[in-house]
Amino acid sequence: MKLATPVIAVMLLASCSGNEPLFTQLSSEQTHIDFENKIEENNNVNMINYQYLYNGGGVGIGDFNNDKKPDIYFTSSFGPNKLYLNKGNFEFEDVTSTSGVDGDKKWCRGVAVVDINNDGLDDIYVCASVWHDPELRRNLLYVNQGVDKQSGIPHFKEMAGAYGLDDTSSTHMAAFFDYDNDGDLDLYMVVNDLGQELPNTFRKVKDDGSAATTDKLFRNDWNNRFQRPVFTDVSKQAGISWEGYGLGINIIDINKDGWKDIYVSNDYLTGDLLYINNRNGTFTNASKQYFKHTSLNGMGNDAADINNDGLVDLVETDMAAEDNYRYKMMMNSVDYNWYVYTKYYDYPFQTVRNTLQLNRGPQLKEGDSIGAPVFSEIGLYSGIAYTDWSWSALFMDADQDGYKDLMVTNGLPKDVTDLDFITYRDQQPGTAVTDLMLKLPEAKMSNYIFHNNGDITFADKTKDWGWDFPTFSSGMAYADLDGDGDMDIVINNTNMPATILRNNISDDKKTPHNYLRIKFRGDTSNINGIGTVADIYYSGRHQTAELTPYRGYMSSMENVLHFGLGAATAIDSLVIAWPNGTRDVKKNLKVNQTMLISRSSKAVPFSYTTAGITRDTWVSNITAAAGVHYINQGDDFADFNIQRMLPHKFSASGPSLAAADITGDGLQDIIVGGNGQQPTSVLVQQPDHRFKTKPLTAPAPQGYDEGICIFDADGDGDMDLYITSGGYAYQMGAKAYQDRFYVNDGKGNFSIDTLAVPVNDASKSCVKAADFDMDGRIDLFIGGQVVPGNYPLAENGYLLHNNSANGKIRFEDVSSKAAQGLSQLGIINDALWTDIDNDNDPDLMVTGEWMGVVVFKNEQGQLKRQSTSLDKETGWWNSLVAADIDNDGDMDYIAGNFGLNGYFKTAANEPVNMYAKDFDNNNHLDFLISQWKATAPHGTKAEYPVPYRDEVAAEMPSVKKHFNTYGLYAKAEMKDVLKVFNASDAQKFTVAGFATIWIENKGNFNFEIHALPAEAQLSTVYGIVAGDFNADGNIDIALNGNEYSMAPVPFRNDAFYGLLLAGDGTGNFKSLPALQSGLYIPGNGKALLQLPVGNTLALVASQNEGPLLVFGNRQPVQAVPLQPGEVSALMQLQDGKKRKEEFYYGSGFLSQPSRFVYMNKSVNGVTIFSDKKTSRIVTGH
Repeated sequence: MKLATPVIAVMLLASCSGNEPLFTQLSSEQTHIDFENKIEENNNVNMINYQYLYNGGGVGIGDFNNDKKPDIYFTSSFGPNKLYLNKGNFEFEDVTSTSGVDGDKKWCRGVAVVDINNDGLDDIYVCASVWHDPELRRNLLYVNQGVDKQSGIPHFKEMAGAYGLDDTSSTHMAAFFDYDNDGDLDLYMVVNDLGQELPNTFRKVKDDGSAATTDKLFRNDWNNRFQRPVFTDVSKQAGISWEGYGLGINIIDINKDGWKDIYVSNDYLTGDLLYINNRNGTFTNASKQYFKHTSLNGMGNDAADINNDGLVDLVETDMAAEDNYRYKMMMNSVDYNWYVYTKYYDYPFQTVRNTLQLNRGPQLKEGDSIGAPVFSEIGLYSGIAYTDWSWSALFMDADQDGYKDLMVTNGLPKDVTDLDFITYRDQQPGTAVTDLMLKLPEAKMSNYIFHNNGDITFADKTKDWGWDFPTFSSGMAYADLDGDGDMDIVINNTNMPATILRNNISDDKKTPHNYLRIKFRGDTSNINGIGTVADIYYSGRHQTAELTPYRGYMSSMENVLHFGLGAATAIDSLVIAWPNGTRDVKKNLKVNQTMLISRSSKAVPFSYTTAGITRDTWVSNITAAAGVHYINQGDDFADFNIQRMLPHKFSASGPSLAAADITGDGLQDIIVGGNGQQPTSVLVQQPDHRFKTKPLTAPAPQGYDEGICIFDADGDGDMDLYITSGGYAYQMGAKAYQDRFYVNDGKGNFSIDTLAVPVNDASKSCVKAADFDMDGRIDLFIGGQVVPGNYPLAENGYLLHNNSANGKIRFEDVSSKAAQGLSQLGIINDALWTDIDNDNDPDLMVTGEWMGVVVFKNEQGQLKRQSTSLDKETGWWNSLVAADIDNDGDMDYIAGNFGLNGYFKTAANEPVNMYAKDFDNNNHLDFLISQWKATAPHGTKAEYPVPYRDEVAAEMPSVKKHFNTYGLYAKAEMKDVLKVFNASDAQKFTVAGFATIWIENKGNFNFEIHALPAEAQLSTVYGIVAGDFNADGNIDIALNGNEYSMAPVPFRNDAFYGLLLAGDGTGNFKSLPALQSGLYIPGNGKALLQLPVGNTLALVASQNEGPLLVFGNRQPVQAVPLQPGEVSALMQLQDGKKRKEEFYYGSGFLSQPSRFVYMNKSVNGVTIFSDKKTSRIVTGH
């Protein structure tokens, strides 16, 4: 199975010509660049005492002598900074001493190149840090005094004090930008240093400006007396008040309102900052409103449009390793309390790995109002999550194919996170610092470069593209050093020479790699046009970029916008949005040139203001209009306290939803599942089509409601109710797991009938109903889930036959007689009654965790398991829905899975496995999950245990005897771990894939699977509704999902905001953005169902610990209620095709939609069939 990807001109380049890689590392002998950021430790200054010792230095690119060749400036920790003039042909000259820019013996971090006085000469702002003496932390501003006519060397004068920029706060990086839209460049300072406080201690966030590591904002104020700008600290009045340990900064107009916003990646527990410009001189930190989670140890960052959809995306580096050994040596178990404290102290959620934030466009609110953009974090899906101890991240189109590639620097001379070192230090408390330093291992490795595949995934090209050599790298910048049109790379290394990488793409004459480079000439207060936005349109494609040179980590790029164009031979149009609010358009431009563009006299004013309301969406949020104010209150029970290595919780799956007319008034009502904190609720639809909420009964259930089924059990014409009980919070066999059956008095009042159903104290999931033996009474399938406290042991599935008669409701467990295959089937999450083989009786599909999709054929009331290709499609399946996707008259299926953006990954011949046995012979079932990880960076893979050594030891202490160091365990493959536990006979479970799919019914129980589009794979899918939402005659798919209850290390899957997929009737689907679909479900989405609300066809979505949401379809429909016994229909479409639909009780995860036939303008008529093989015909509008 392959994911559908767009057809694009992508060159997965191994070499440019012959065996030459894309990049060539140039020696210092060739370049004459001998800079090396040397750091020598001693008793006072060392990695033991100061963990920011090796944070490294930056790179600044500027044309300091105005010869149209980019020059290079390096910052240094202990030694002098260096300035190298570009002499051409990759030869450089060290002019530091003559120019006077050596850093004045300060510990220098970031460098911001700027023309501070707009005289046409690049100046250098240097960030000083670390030392206790404030004078040694005073930032430097080297103002360019001009170029010596004889030597060609520029001379600089240090003038930070004169400009008001000699700050002593311990600055890590600075960025110049115009925050108040007055035309001149202001300055943001990233302040960071380690004090006495432990930075990963939970406490109240300091957001009042009192923290020593609060960043600063300086306003550019023109001083008539001095005839130059003088900068004023306006941090407090501007709202720059949140603490942080900032390491990276990017200036972007993230919400496209014409005002620059500020993104800062923060180290340690303090969350990242996203200061949204309020357009009145103030900012608001909206990081938690824009991002679901970020990196915990945020280091460098960058912003670019990675998929050319016109929206800016963001990447942030962290320190998780690709290979198993390094990963296990620096990472350890995290208690679930980390989640608890994160919520209690109102910190943002964070994870230890690189994160990639995909811009999903604006959110939609009640009343169709358009809100701020939101982001889905896709680092795991995209393949860039693990690059070890990383610093800089830069997007740049290395191969000039039209998509931004990604480069990452990494490395650390002394790794204080090494777990064996930490153990040694803790066991030897009196050891001298000098001796401890000898025990510290190094983390020397190659930097990473990833090719952008054009489909929001990246491929590691480190080896193929000439980056596979070990370094200790930090700051990085790109520039066209040799004037050939492509971007070369400069990297500041620690304790080794700087890296210069020549880009060889221009040498490839066989394949076109065209480009366009743009420089801007702004006005007299912003001469280089910083903040200008350019959009290019060519060959039906679009790219956008924003000019801000301060990117990555402590570095400044060449002040140019670079666009790779692939084979395109011309630019149709270039649209330039100038910082002053005017716009220029240039058409029919040649490629392969560097343009210098000044604002023309024809530039016209424009406004970024967009419509605040949209009326063009497929559905509209009508929650408040429908009178729905229900909010699920979860109790956040910690399942992990029972079994520490559970991959996720089982006690946070609700709330479930079911819809039917329970009051007999002809209006559809909703029942919402409860838990020990919240009663089962009934939302009764009133004559005005608003809902009134009341509890089902009092008191609240003791356990957790899972499946809900509303059906007429006794044939008296009203709807009765069955609720399964599940979860993980109670001991096996507890009363809380007993299901409940409620009898309806005909008016929507329910009373419990304890004799109606068999006693069953297993933990269960779904309940789905159909008349499987065709006797006119509705029977039940009950899905058993996991045995509490004994994961992965599974409960049975159950088949309950309806024996009701003479006014007494009775169900009998006939599993052993009519469905023997339901015993020990697996951890069942969902089931579906469906006529797979079109023989007019309901067959059964069942799926769940570590299961395939299991098929039972109904043979005259006997459910016989079939061997099908779906048995091998093992996954963590959550939901099943039937729909005739290809309009061929039989039912196809949609199966919701864990997704491809999670911690657990599979590939061909690389499944995720689980081994279960009483490993340590203590009469308790143990289990170990494994997956395939790299044996070395960029290397081959092997099967390794997922849990860390301490996690395993908490369940099986003997693991420390077998692997008495972290290093030994980190080297152990899964076969080694199983061997020491004598576990060759362990029960093995396998997941072959995690993709959400649709299953094509080929007839005779043959199936073909198809992955849904990439957007459907970005999180865990739960609720599914299939229907023709836009009245074009084709089945579309609505999805609800996310999984917030993962264990802390796998971390939560939260990239969904609901999703609507538009179908074309042939099995192809297109993902619709929220601004087009109108579907916006931002939380921990679970159930999803469809029902009529007045004249509107509505979708209802539940969210765990979140509000119930209602979305009304804008298409008019005729809702035809089904009569008892009617189970399917054949829709006669206007295009002549016929589509089959089914109407059993329950469809999708913990969901039961209303039983209606929905006829829109694409339908001419419907033939409705009953289980007695009778039919009726309904004509269209």
